Amino acid sequence: MLLRTAAIGTGHLGRQHARIHAALAAEGRTEFVAVCDADEATARRIASEREIEWTTDWRSLVGRVDAVSLAVPTEAHAEIACPLLEAGVHVLVEKPISHTLAEADRMTEAAARGGATLMVGHVERFNPALSALYPHVRQPLYFEIHRVGEFTARSLDIDVVLDLMIHDLDIVQWLVGSEVEVTDVRAVGIPVLTERVDAANARIEFATGAVANITASRVGMEKIRKMRFFQPHDYVAVDYAARYASISSLAPPPDPASARPGVQLRRLDIDDVEPLRAEIESFLRAAAANEPPPITGADGRRALALALRVLERIHEHTANAGLHHALAARATFSTTDNT
Repeated sequence: MLLRTAAIGTGHLGRQHARIHAALAAEGRTEFVAVCDADEATARRIASEREIEWTTDWRSLVGRVDAVSLAVPTEAHAEIACPLLEAGVHVLVEKPISHTLAEADRMTEAAARGGATLMVGHVERFNPALSALYPHVRQPLYFEIHRVGEFTARSLDIDVVLDLMIHDLDIVQWLVGSEVEVTDVRAVGIPVLTERVDAANARIEFATGAVANITASRVGMEKIRKMRFFQPHDYVAVDYAARYASISSLAPPPDPASARPGVQLRRLDIDDVEPLRAEIESFLRAAAANEPPPITGADGRRALALALRVLERIHEHTANAGLHHALAARATFSTTDNT
């Protein structure tokens, strides 16, 4: 029996979810039932494009669909996801999983009660370059990561840490080991064009000795999505935008008479698939098979927890530097709710 699906939230990213759900239905792999958006005109337009039903009330989908993509503003994630999950509807929620850790806990608990699959959309894990690289990862020790984007009017309800950096916080924890303890976090960040943090740098230290230096900015002049890291005997380079991954390692001397070794560069073969489609397909497979998804609610909570620690360090740094007036008085986290 085909899974019945819907897309809730059809803004910039949500309409891409709708496009892929429609494509999967056209291939006979699912039944795409409806799109939902609080704005009726938007819901009508996307539904017309995909030739499906529309609604402005996500509650009307209960009993009519088996799985949904949820791409609404972060503060509404838990409010919408929890009732759906408790009703047994599988939910793929865009990152970050929620606004607070307490909300993330409510979502995972709701999924358990409803016997539903909760997956978090950290789409960069499905980038073909990272997919090709992952089997070669062994004990990474030092990361240098840059994620820079040009300014847009999207996602300004959250800081750049929760908007962009959280991708890399998730990936680093995944590559180092999800259960490895983070022992220290240092960070700086400033608002540039908004009242929230638009540019930030974080240094993350792990119990294994691994260190990650991560820079994120949404006020750059070009798009940069690059990660470099070192592991014993290897230098690894990933360009997410170009979908490129390589490993440089020590090679034996080309001439036996020479005492100088060389460097061997291996450019990895890439299966050039669309990351968002790969993410949605993996979610639907997990839901249909009643198996754990590739990125669980616990994974999403872990990434959110680290992102909130980074934001706390940023606010501490600005206060210590006498720059607290540069940040908006309304913080994006609550120290009492995010323990």
